[in-house]
Amino acid sequence: MDTKSAKYYMDREDQFGAHNYHPLPVVLERGEGVYVWDVEGNKYFDFLAAYSAVNQGHCHPKIVEALVQQSQKLALTSRAYYNNVLGEWEEYATKLFGYDKMLPMNSGAEADETALKLTRKWAYKVKGIAKNKAKIVVCNGNFHGRTITIVSMSSDPDAYSDYGPFTPGFINIPYNDIEALETALKEPDVAGFLVEPIQAEAGVYLPEDGYLKKAADLCKKHNVLFIADEVQTGLGRTGKMLACDHENVRPDILVLGKALSGGMYPVSCVLADDEIMLTIKPGEHGSTFGGNPIAAKVAVTALEVLQEEKLAENATVMGELFRSEMKAVKSDFIALVRGKGLLNAIVIKPTNGKTAWDVCLAMKANGILAKPTHEHIIRFTPPLTINEAQMREAIDRIKKTFAEL
Repeated sequence: MDTKSAKYYMDREDQFGAHNYHPLPVVLERGEGVYVWDVEGNKYFDFLAAYSAVNQGHCHPKIVEALVQQSQKLALTSRAYYNNVLGEWEEYATKLFGYDKMLPMNSGAEADETALKLTRKWAYKVKGIAKNKAKIVVCNGNFHGRTITIVSMSSDPDAYSDYGPFTPGFINIPYNDIEALETALKEPDVAGFLVEPIQAEAGVYLPEDGYLKKAADLCKKHNVLFIADEVQTGLGRTGKMLACDHENVRPDILVLGKALSGGMYPVSCVLADDEIMLTIKPGEHGSTFGGNPIAAKVAVTALEVLQEEKLAENATVMGELFRSEMKAVKSDFIALVRGKGLLNAIVIKPTNGKTAWDVCLAMKANGILAKPTHEHIIRFTPPLTINEAQMREAIDRIKKTFAEL
């Protein structure tokens, strides 16, 4: 146990760090599986899992071993040279997800930027759209990252305010609105449709059944690329390897990140077929750290763990248990429970002057860590390794919290 107080660490961050986050007041120092421990020795269920980056659980021993072994041999070469691990990851990922090529990056935002650049290259080199005229359709409520270009297509004032001038070339339409999509796709300069299969950051908004399939079919009809941002929804989180798998949709461009490394390392990638991927030539896009040997070895191992431990299947079973139990809770605070697999949310109705933030503070006192999004919604996204006994104990603690409130 750490001898310094939690306040010491929080004050130090507050003094020397930028104030671009509002963390829950807990200082963590250790994690294992579904649990984390703070500097004062308190043990918690982690029901955020680093925004789904830790699907395989904290410090998964197989992934830790892969990282340690590779880091002792070769960490970084840049892409100025070949290394003996990147091809292994590229072959593994392309065969697993069914694409010709993979382009490795580091963060989810970088992978989304890569998908946007690929879409525009394809627009000019393949579709034949006039230079600098290509448009990409996006959805209101989207969250694809924090770069200037990505916030240019955001509908969230917190994300875009005071960051202009913005990158042009985006058409915003309502999420889960096929008619709006069809209207937008009729514009001849539209090259792509970028969508989250479930809007996680927005508060776990699920589209109607069949929306993704209809959207993908419309894109095909209009010769527009269907781009799925599965950074948060992918890799087992919703009960399938990809959320698009629920509707048997194969994106033209697939964006992955977060759990691609089991939370051990910043790793992301974009997958597409040759017609799209090979529009980018040498020197036209890249990343010093993208595709480094540690990232490659860790990513292969993280993907193996998802399959070997059947974590998507577990997410289905544990998610159904969580939602059924939460829907049965009688509380003035609970307005709605929704989700798929282990990507779930409870919409909180402010009661007696208490908000979602107060609910999260009360859950922390009962050994459950979760965080509000958009002030009135709490996401519940534990590691996919959680078993039934652990889930039932966590549910009891959440129920206790609502009863106390």
